[in-house]
Formats: sequence, C-alpha cells, structure tokens
Amino acid sequence: MNSFKTYFFISDLHLGLESRDVETEKEKKLILFLNYAKSNCDELFIMGDLFDYWFEYKRVIQKGFYKTFTALKEFTETGRKLHYFIGNHDFLHRDFFEKEIGAKLYYQPAHFELNGKKFFIGHGDGLIKNDIGYKILKAILRNKILQKMYSFIHPDLGIKLASLSSKTSRNYNSKKYNKDCLFEVAKEKIKDGYDYVIFGHSHVLSKEKFENGYYINLGSWLQKPCYGKFINTFEIIDWVQNDKKSNTI
Repeated sequence: MNSFKTYFFISDLHLGLESRDVETEKEKKLILFLNYAKSNCDELFIMGDLFDYWFEYKRVIQKGFYKTFTALKEFTETGRKLHYFIGNHDFLHRDFFEKEIGAKLYYQPAHFELNGKKFFIGHGDGLIKNDIGYKILKAILRNKILQKMYSFIHPDLGIKLASLSSKTSRNYNSKKYNKDCLFEVAKEKIKDGYDYVIFGHSHVLSKEKFENGYYINLGSWLQKPCYGKFINTFEIIDWVQNDKKSNTI
C-alpha cells in the first residue's frame, strides 16, 4: 500500500500589486488552485509574499481578497495542513492566519522529512551572506518595538506606507537577487545532506541539480502561475486552466 503523501508548494503571488483587473484574474486563478489543492494534496506550503504587503493590525484586516481567505479556510477545514513561510513583504503577522485560517507560520527556514526525503524550506530572504543592507532592513522591520509604534498609525495611512515600502523592497531585490545567489545557499544545504532545497523570493523559476540534491525556486505568479508538487519526485507545474504542463525532477 502506497503511504506517500502529496505536497503542493506556491510562492510570491504578491496579491494587490497590480491593477484591479489584473488582480481579479490572479485571484480567480488562485481560488481555482486552492479548490484543486483541497482535493488533490495533503499539505500546502505557501512560501511567502502571498500579498504584496501585509501589515496586520490588532483589530483590522486590510481590505480585499476575502475570497482568498475563505478558500484558505476551506482548505484547512478539510483537515489538510497549511504551512505559511513569512516573506520579506509580510511586514507583520499577528494571529489572523493561525487562529482564523488555521495555518502554521514560520519566521525562519525549516527542515522537513517528506516521504522519506529531507527538505530545507524557506522564503529565501536574508540568506545571502554578503547581503548586509537587507539584513539590517529586516532587523528593523521585524523589531517588535518599532512594529508596535507603527501599529498606532491609522490603518489607511499605515497600509499605504507599507505599500510604498513594499515597492522599495522589490526594486532593491530585483537588482540584488538572482538564481545563482540562492543556488549557492542551496549548495551548502545539499552538502549538509538535504535532498531538496526549496525557496521563493528571487522570482526566478529554477530547477538545479547539485551532487545528490536539487535546488528548486518556485518563481512568481507575476510572471507565470505555477506550483510545485512532490510525491516521490518533484514537479513544477504550470497552473493554466485546462493546460497544466509539468517538469519532473
């Protein structure tokens, strides 16, 4: 009897970044995917930056994308596990995703054993050794005292400022990151014995073999909606309605 589970992975959707029409179509694709995942996988990993910016006030949830929240909640209500890795555009999460949706949040990369294979999984930000500027910025953005002070700003203004900060971060990372940077990080993890290293963040779709392991980057839904699927091999599958193409490794 095959006891293997099915795992899905998505990353960097950046909901809210583009025009209303574009975002409406992107959310439709996401809802279709989540409904598909609800019946076709056991666990779903969201690798960060689901939204282009997320700052969660104590009693305020930012407007829009309620259909996404509903679909995520329906996914966990089936008993399936939802893992969410905090990305660099996730400025502040409180307890909404955990208490209301049922997700498990990860603020740092984590290791898993999936169907007998060792995985190192994370968003990917802050892992490059010489990226001192971003590490300083991350320390500031994650500072609890500064986050508390920021939360006193009215949500209309606070979310607008978060959006501007998000654009600045994206422009910085588009110049700083490429697949080779995170591939170098992945190589060290593979040398440590991991079979698969999975990142997002760079927006560069990658499938690289190194020694006895693989580096996978899930790219971004801004360029091409896709998802990762793992049972006993890893596939990256284009999420195009009625035309799902896969690349198995």
